[in-house]
Amino acid sequence: MTAIIGISVENRKEEASMLQDILTEYGCMIRTRIGLHPMGEYKCLNYGIVLIEVVDKVNEIYDKLSQHWQVQIMKF
Repeated sequence: MTAIIGISVENRKEEASMLQDILTEYGCMIRTRIGLHPMGEYKCLNYGIVLIEVVDKVNEIYDKLSQHWQVQIMKF
């Protein structure tokens, strides 16, 4: 099964390393990763969304991420 998971990160500065650790743990199951964050005038703001395309262990990854962040999933 393949899925796209969207992760809403409210405080990038404090949460980035924990998110990175989880994504690294499942790195072989993640085909694509895109980070989106709005920009203020000449600076990055402290919130954003990370989209990942997952090709295996979809439910396990979703469950792990949803313990810490608001997460949406689209399976196909």
